Parts: sequence; C-alpha cells; structure tokens
Amino acid sequence: MVDMTIVPDDKDWTWVLQRPCADCGLDATGVDMRTVPDRVREMPRQWAEVLARPDATTRPDPTTWSPVEYACHVRDVCTLFGRRITLMLEQDNPQFANWNQDVTAVEQRYEHQDPAAVTGELADAAASIAQIIENVPQGSWQRPGRRSDGSRFTVETLVRYFLHDLEHHLVDVASTP
Repeated sequence: MVDMTIVPDDKDWTWVLQRPCADCGLDATGVDMRTVPDRVREMPRQWAEVLARPDATTRPDPTTWSPVEYACHVRDVCTLFGRRITLMLEQDNPQFANWNQDVTAVEQRYEHQDPAAVTGELADAAASIAQIIENVPQGSWQRPGRRSDGSRFTVETLVRYFLHDLEHHLVDVASTP
C-alpha cells in the first residue's frame, strides 16, 4: 500500500531526452558521455552534505519526500539503472521489469532509514554504476532496451535519462527548507 500523503509521480520524464529540464537546468542531450562516470562519482559527496543536515529526515510538507527519502530513491535508481545497462549489454533489446518507485519507497521504509547508512549505501551504488558506465564498450552505446511501458532507450539515452534523475533530485533537496 502506497503512503497516500506522498502523491505518486506518474509523469513520463522521457521528454528530458529531447529538451533541457526547466526545473534543474540539465540539458541531457548535450552531456558528453565521457564525463558521466565522474559526475556520478561526485554526486555522493553532495548527498553526504545534504544527509548531514539536521532536517535530513524531515519532510518539508506532507506531500514531498524528505532528503533521506530522496537519497534512498537515488541509491535505488543507481542500482536499478546499473542492472538495466548491464542487461542491455548482455541481451538483445531486453524489456525491463516494471519498477514502481512509490511502492518501493513504502516497502523499503525510506522515511525510517538512517541518513548515515544511506550515505554509505549511496556512495557504493554510485561507484558501481559509474564503473558500469565507464566500461561500456565503444560500439555498444546504441544497444536497445525498453521499459515495461513501451519507452525505448539505447544505452546512451538510458544513461542520459539516469543522469537527469540524479541531478534533478539534488536540486529537489537543495530547494527544501
């Protein structure tokens, strides 16, 4: 059962693959893929600062995740996208299993997780996917895969989509009081 105080995000964010995000400013279409592993490796340091704040476990309002809940989501996104990229490299045009981020947040009890533990887990997950991205063979960036909703990706577009998610959520928590 989904916590009804948080409004489920049912937006299709794939539009970030065509134009800049007005909320976070990232233009995923212009990202140099060679810079992504270092950007991903830098991100846990920024999250560590956020999760060290005294308000890290406090929701700014009843319908918005707390910083620790966002960090749990980002940790899990790193793990999920690492699996998806690996699947795309190992299989021809795989279909990804459905993932409901809101159900996961409730089942994993994001709101009760320890910020210090999440900081370490996020660093590990980010290091893992950064290495996966760094090791994508040159001729494999256009290998296809698809989400259960039919959205189609290449390894390259999935990495761009992933990077947007990470950077967007840092803006989300930076704007919380």
